[in-house]
Amino acid sequence: MNIQILSEYLEFLEVEKGLSENTLEAYRRDITELFDFCTKELSEISRQDINSYILKLREENYTSTSVTRKIASFRGFFKWACANEILFKNPTTTLELPKNPKRLPKVLTLQEIQILLKENLTTKERVIFELLYDCGLRVSELVNMKINDIDMSGKFLTCTGKGSKERIVPFGNCAIDAIKNYLPQRDFLILKYKLSTKRLLINEQGKTVTRQEIYTFISEQGKKIHKTISPHTLRHSFATHLLENGADLRVVQELLGHSDVSTTQLYTHISKKRLKDVYFAINKN
Repeated sequence: MNIQILSEYLEFLEVEKGLSENTLEAYRRDITELFDFCTKELSEISRQDINSYILKLREENYTSTSVTRKIASFRGFFKWACANEILFKNPTTTLELPKNPKRLPKVLTLQEIQILLKENLTTKERVIFELLYDCGLRVSELVNMKINDIDMSGKFLTCTGKGSKERIVPFGNCAIDAIKNYLPQRDFLILKYKLSTKRLLINEQGKTVTRQEIYTFISEQGKKIHKTISPHTLRHSFATHLLENGADLRVVQELLGHSDVSTTQLYTHISKKRLKDVYFAINKN
């Protein structure tokens, strides 16, 4: 019964909220794990049960960020269940979120970006790197990018972000050159495997490039500059470099697809910290 109700909730999130497949899977996993822990019918799950589960997570050394995400999943589910009169009491109403320590995301310097761009990359790898950094795309946005989302003459692309929100992002000549050099290879693979896909990125086996392939590629690039990086590191670097060069905060917010400017403001703290680091490095003697 609980699983059936959860399926209805996930369908609501997909249809009404437009959440991505990965986000839906995270909700499914979080709430299913709570059900497995409580082993009760939905109406019998109490605040005490949820507190016990959260305590178990902390004992298993889950990070504050992970616990916060799970609590958010529970809150959304029980709120929906009450709104639809499946439940008449919400056990998460006064549930407190753990305080997460503010961590500044890692960013690369312009010099490090230039070093990696000078590497002997394949045409497809260069497109991946350029679009992640030049446009600040999320890895999911890049994976789902279609060939007709790119306007070469207008120098912009259209991408679909969180909550199925579309935004337009401009790109520069380096990204244009990378895409132009890659398209003949893509055309060859389309003909070779008789593909009908409109996805921009196709691997040598004739399949759509996956998130994991991109994560692996970027991770390998990081080793060349002795850093642990991910696709999101390039997105962080994109935002930070824009702000350091005088871009307006609201413009960066639009380019990143942030619904709340407070999320974008984090990058102003990075810029200040980097300025201080440079200052003290110069004046350490």
